[in-house]
Amino acid sequence: MLKTVWLTENTDITNGCAMLLGGFDGLHIGHRQLLACAKESGFPVGLMTIVGGKTDGSLFTFAERESIFKNSGADFVFELPFEEIKDLSPEEFLRKLIAEFNPKLFVCGEDFRFGKGAVGTPEAIKQATRVRVEVLPLVEKEGEKVSSRTIKGLLASGDVECANALLSEPFFLVGKVEKDRQVGRTIGFPTANICYPSEKFPLKLGVYETYALVDGKEYKGITNYGARPTFGNEKVVTETYFEGFHGDLYGQTLEIRFVRYLRDIQKFQSVEELKTQLQKDILRLTMGE
Repeated sequence: MLKTVWLTENTDITNGCAMLLGGFDGLHIGHRQLLACAKESGFPVGLMTIVGGKTDGSLFTFAERESIFKNSGADFVFELPFEEIKDLSPEEFLRKLIAEFNPKLFVCGEDFRFGKGAVGTPEAIKQATRVRVEVLPLVEKEGEKVSSRTIKGLLASGDVECANALLSEPFFLVGKVEKDRQVGRTIGFPTANICYPSEKFPLKLGVYETYALVDGKEYKGITNYGARPTFGNEKVVTETYFEGFHGDLYGQTLEIRFVRYLRDIQKFQSVEELKTQLQKDILRLTMGE
């Protein structure tokens, strides 16, 4: 049995549904076109998402993806563990989906491949089933195919702004605020520390402009993703200082959204030198520089 998460209330697929086929470890502008096509059918819309199987991690964790898919207006998402589907033939894969969801429409990009050895194609779906198949052309940006691989390359280089332009919403991290050494509090810059999931694709280490909603109010932040060499701590963490926020965030779950790369992580010679740099970082946030 596939793991299915119902995103909208009272979703009824007894009369069929429209299914988006692909890896979907997030939604980019190409995926948006697939989703729009599926919605035009009038059927409830489901997306498949593959969990695991990527050595470099996924753009978003499964929990984060649920939020993205729900915001997109999809009705349900079904999880396909990579280890359980990697050896299925294209025919077995299709039978599994049809038996589970009774789809009336499949929507995919022209480069969609499936089944063991990735030998299944959109044309093969048309030949093997009676389900209507809509195959959309690839979306390109500056001559390059928009894909998760492209977005990962941008994040790895710190180009969050360009990555966000390809995603349906800004790259983000969801996690619970944990207690750490509380050094930031002692120097006047208290931070919210969140563990960066091991299964999530790691963006470039550095200092970023971010923002988050805290108790319904949006706060701009400075997020350090990496080590803290000034204090001799090489452990990679994600810690965020929110400008103008006063309060206790321990135990709260936050969604940190990344805006742009500010600078490399540095080892400062003194705490005062670090505080001076943090003040410069905050000025860039408030001035929009």
